[in-house]
Amino acid sequence: MRTTSRCRAAARMIAAIGVFSLVAACAGNGGTTGGGATSGGYPDQNITFVVPFSAGGPTDTVTRMLAEPMAAKLGGKVVVQNVEGAGGTVGAGEVARADPDGYTVLMHHIGMSTAPALYQNLGYKPLEDFEMVGLVTEVPMTVVARKDFAPATLKDLVTHVKANADKVTLANAGIGAASHLCGLLFQSAAGVKLQEVPYEGTGPALTDLVGGQVDFMCDQTTNTSGQISAGEVKAYAVTTPERVKSLPDVPTTAEAGLPQLQVSVWHGLYVPKGTPQEVVQKLSEALKTALADQKVIDQMAKLGTAPVTAENATPQAHRAKLEEQLGTWAKVIADAGVKAS
Repeated sequence: MRTTSRCRAAARMIAAIGVFSLVAACAGNGGTTGGGATSGGYPDQNITFVVPFSAGGPTDTVTRMLAEPMAAKLGGKVVVQNVEGAGGTVGAGEVARADPDGYTVLMHHIGMSTAPALYQNLGYKPLEDFEMVGLVTEVPMTVVARKDFAPATLKDLVTHVKANADKVTLANAGIGAASHLCGLLFQSAAGVKLQEVPYEGTGPALTDLVGGQVDFMCDQTTNTSGQISAGEVKAYAVTTPERVKSLPDVPTTAEAGLPQLQVSVWHGLYVPKGTPQEVVQKLSEALKTALADQKVIDQMAKLGTAPVTAENATPQAHRAKLEEQLGTWAKVIADAGVKAS
């Protein structure tokens, strides 16, 4: 009965969310999923990858790149489900409370390390309520503006926002989102406090930027590269020490005169605390395989990023990164005096 209900639920979800698999949904042996897995082994049913942000955003894009090759390695199905809200904390909280069986996996970004400093009643503890599977990628960010915005360079932008702080609008995807965090660092580096316009996701924010409803924002290359290349937005800089290969004409923030603004958005996979270690290891191995897939490498390159090394796609490297970042962002957020409700 349990297997049948899961299959029915999967069928209802197909129209709304992405499904990636090389095997039939509920074929054989009473409707169980199988693929390369042995009977009764992991996985023997759909694995849900939870993205705690809107569909079409940068974290969603990265997740969907990995879903098919990870499904192929695991011999099962991967379903991508978007659970938005509160800077990624709604989706993360659902995964923290899920059964620790390896069938609910979270893809999260740098926001996992900032949420404890932003939210007083978070409802979960990143280091205590999750098992880390491995890091995925570190995505550069870009400072972009509506294409008819007056400032021509990053230096001009800083001068302009200082003189027009009460008029300039800085968009972001909500408190705790990567675009919000980068925006905080921009304001700190520029020595200015701006009108921030939060959206329910990066996609809507960028849409309004392209449409000219807001002035500028800071967002990941996975979300802005296409618009930059098409000339739909004005690009001032990338927030990494080196230029991005897919955007060779866009200077770094150091080259453009604002070296204090350096940040990249790292992503990682998580499962609930207590998930069997052999399952965590299977997921980690599938992640490594996906990150070595040439199609994934090429897709990421087009978006201005690259997979992490195999050594970093491990639970150990992931935990070390999260521990370091929790300390770093606690200070940045405290200094900014920002709190989320």
